[in-house]
Amino acid sequence: MDKQEMHHTLMAAKARKGISWDTLGEAVGRSPVWVASACHGMNSAPYEAARRIAATLDLGDDVIAALEAFPTKTWDQAIPQDPLVYRLYEIVGVYGATLKDVIQEKFGDGIMSAIDFEMEVDRQPDPKGDRVVVTLSGKFLPYKSW
Repeated sequence: MDKQEMHHTLMAAKARKGISWDTLGEAVGRSPVWVASACHGMNSAPYEAARRIAATLDLGDDVIAALEAFPTKTWDQAIPQDPLVYRLYEIVGVYGATLKDVIQEKFGDGIMSAIDFEMEVDRQPDPKGDRVVVTLSGKFLPYKSW
């Protein structure tokens, strides 16, 4: 089973069981954002996490093996059509240089890791309409001279 087939299998099982990412994250003992990313095929899962995902969704060893497999992290380079994903591209397009300048002013010349990284998604009630709070936390990696 490849990552794409795994993703479709996991999404169908998740929908069939009516399980949220929060519930699946709790069952696995991991962040729901990380679990979703692994189920989308963008991260590999250690055996125990893969086993718990499969067990919670009543899936077999083929799914466990696919979850454990190292991913090739690629995505469509075209501008996405989905409005939510497009807005994330827009945020980076509008604020990317600003974030780079502010981060480098505070930390020095380097980057934020997407490997040593955590992300949370929360809902913040607001009388004008609830807010989406996305928290990105990556280790700072300074550039080195040699």
